[in-house]
Amino acid sequence: MGLQLENRDDTGHAGLYVHVPFCIRKCPYCDFYSETELQKLDAFLAALMQEMALVTPPGTLFDTIYIGGGTPSVLKGAQALTILEDAHRRFAFTRDVEVTIEVNPDTVSFDTLKALLSHGFNRVNIGIQSFDDHRLRFLGRLHSARKARGAIRSARKAGVEKLGLDLMYGLPHQSRKDWLSDLAEATCYEPEHLSCYMLTYEAGTPFDEWRKAGRFRPSSEDTVRDLFEVTIDFLSERGYEQYEISNFSRGNALRSRHNQK
Repeated sequence: MGLQLENRDDTGHAGLYVHVPFCIRKCPYCDFYSETELQKLDAFLAALMQEMALVTPPGTLFDTIYIGGGTPSVLKGAQALTILEDAHRRFAFTRDVEVTIEVNPDTVSFDTLKALLSHGFNRVNIGIQSFDDHRLRFLGRLHSARKARGAIRSARKAGVEKLGLDLMYGLPHQSRKDWLSDLAEATCYEPEHLSCYMLTYEAGTPFDEWRKAGRFRPSSEDTVRDLFEVTIDFLSERGYEQYEISNFSRGNALRSRHNQK
């Protein structure tokens, strides 16, 4: 199932979540459902269109669309636009609908971002995780720090006005100085939104198995607590308001509406 109808919020409007369950390679810490067989993408999209036709709720007004994953940026630009166009045919949306897509630095380009914006996407979240190559390799990420920086520049050049960056903390041997370095670089780009996620060891993931086997020692609870607290202080000093445990925005108007469903 690739479609999820999120609960109505205080406005009475609902949110539409589309899960794209494909990745070039699955990250060892991730427990979200995903496949690496990209040749199945067309079949998935056909099934998604059928699902949209089946679950269209009468009388429901949506004010957000969120395309997550997986790695939605493995979609060709035309495929992502097909999802959006079909959603608009099937569902009723507010005029100011928030349309978000998650992308990874290794699977997104300036041209793709430009095309997405021209067809109604107005919010882009980039899975940066770190600006340090060693930590990126530990996390099993395919992109380099250089690629991460390039993706941010491409997003701004393409005209992304609501840019979100995802970062991770609590990695083994990650010091306060290491984490502050990532935060400092992220804020230099002045993203409208930051999501700072603590590394967790979910049952059944390679990371959890490696932890149990003693391949690395997780950060202590005290260390992780310190990194969490320093995150709030550091971002607050730079104009970012915490509105959920992992989410920060430059003012109320730039919060992710979908996150609050």
